[in-house]
Amino acid sequence: MIPDESKSVIQEIHDPILDKKHVRVLIKRDDLIHSEISGNKWRKLKYNIDAARKEGHHTLLTFGGAFSNHVLAVASSGKEFKLKTIGVIRGEVNYSDNPTLSHCKAMGMKLHFVSREQYKFKNEAAFIDELKSKFGEFFIIPEGGTNCLAMKGCQELAESIEIPFDIFCCSVGTGGTLSGILSSKLPIKNAIGFSALKGDFLKREVQDILKRCNQEVSSNWDINTHYHFGGYAKFDDSLVGFINKFYTSYGIPLDPIYTGKMLFGIFDLINKDYFQTGTTILALHSGGLQGNRGFNILHDQAIVFE
Repeated sequence: MIPDESKSVIQEIHDPILDKKHVRVLIKRDDLIHSEISGNKWRKLKYNIDAARKEGHHTLLTFGGAFSNHVLAVASSGKEFKLKTIGVIRGEVNYSDNPTLSHCKAMGMKLHFVSREQYKFKNEAAFIDELKSKFGEFFIIPEGGTNCLAMKGCQELAESIEIPFDIFCCSVGTGGTLSGILSSKLPIKNAIGFSALKGDFLKREVQDILKRCNQEVSSNWDINTHYHFGGYAKFDDSLVGFINKFYTSYGIPLDPIYTGKMLFGIFDLINKDYFQTGTTILALHSGGLQGNRGFNILHDQAIVFE
């Protein structure tokens, strides 16, 4: 089933704290467009797939970790659009039976495991040539799907929003989604990207992507680095508790890697009176829920929704 972008509704959250602080929170439910090729993964992939087919490629190759939403989305896209897929996976082969990679294999993806040291060279010509000697010709989709073609899909995401708002919020991993939003025709007063990674380098990454894709670098946005919970895929009991409460309270499932951290941050800032009275926040739900199954297997802390 091809992802259905018309299913991406905007849902308002109703909560006493929002009434008290006089702040509205709207959520763009991009997680609803497809169970596996959901949210920003589809937005980033759609024009890459189109380009691959137009160039006569029959195989997609991409990179990612053992629980990557992006790798699974590529595998699912390959099955949907009748393309072969190869996943170059960072980490040990013993991860191959986890829920994410098992499903990738079931959809026909070939998995190629490399060490973390080797993985650092994934963008080097010699590394790519070695892959071509092993697998033949392929169309490369970068880790996380972020490139100028991905930006085009994320621009469309932004331009589909018709409800007025004051601040746009999204989670940031590679910077592709936020770059697409910022370069869209949607008039954005202010945007906040919530970093899922430790460090302060993502603002520079977003700026570099915009410049590389010949887009203007505006000043109406920033990266919040206070809610990464220690780094990529790091968490604590408060985050897991927030995700579970959010689901039971509002019926919206989140994940602990991206969307959970973003909404934890938004609500924490609301409680701290960070936003002005009367502010309307539009937060992007970028999908990625399939990873909750693997999270629950790896950790004792269970996410209510899998």
